[in-house]
Amino acid sequence: MTSPPAQRPPTLRDRQRAQVRADIHAAAYRLFAARGFGNVTTDDIAAEASVSPRTFFRHVAAKEDLLLGAVQRGNAAIASLLMRRPPDEAPDAALAAAIVSRVESFDDVDLENWRAAILTAPELLDRATLLSTADRDQMVELVAARMNADPTDDARPGLLVQLSFAAADFAFQRWVKNHGVRSRPLASDVAEALAVVAHPRWSG
Repeated sequence: MTSPPAQRPPTLRDRQRAQVRADIHAAAYRLFAARGFGNVTTDDIAAEASVSPRTFFRHVAAKEDLLLGAVQRGNAAIASLLMRRPPDEAPDAALAAAIVSRVESFDDVDLENWRAAILTAPELLDRATLLSTADRDQMVELVAARMNADPTDDARPGLLVQLSFAAADFAFQRWVKNHGVRSRPLASDVAEALAVVAHPRWSG
C-alpha cells in the first residue's frame, strides 16, 4: 500500500491564512445563527470578521462554501486517515476508524456553531455529505487494496464504502436535525451507525 506523502510543517504565512479563514467562518456562523443564512451578505460577514471584502473572497469563493466546504474537504482527510491505518487492520474497521477520526477532529464549539448556522439553510443540508460522488472512486480503490481485490470484478469494496458512508451520513444528518434534543457527541452517533453496518442488528 502506498504511504501518504510527508507533510511539511506550516509556515507563519500558512498559520496566518488559516487564522483569517477561521475568523471568517466563526463570524459567518454567528451571523447565520442570529439572522438566518438568507439574511446575511458577504459584506456583513467580512465586516464581522474585520476583513475587507477582497480578503473575504480570497479565502471564500461563495457564501454556501462557508457551510459546505468543511464537510466536503473532509473527503480528502478521510482518505489520508485511511492510508495511515495499520496495514493489517480489517478493511471495515480501518474505514470506520478513519471516518470517526475525521469527525472527532472537528472542534466541538465550531461544530455546534456550524449546526446552528446550517439549520437556518435547510436547502443546503442535503448537500452536506461526508463523501461526494467525485471522491467515491478513490475511497473504493483504497478499500480494495486492503482487500487485495479488484473493484471492477469484486463488489465488496464498493459496497463497504457505500454502506459505511451512508451510515455516517445518516448519523450526521440525524445529529444536525436533533439540535437541542440530544446532547450526544456527533462522533458517538457516527461510530454507533458504523457499528451497525459492521454487525447488523435488526431485532430488539
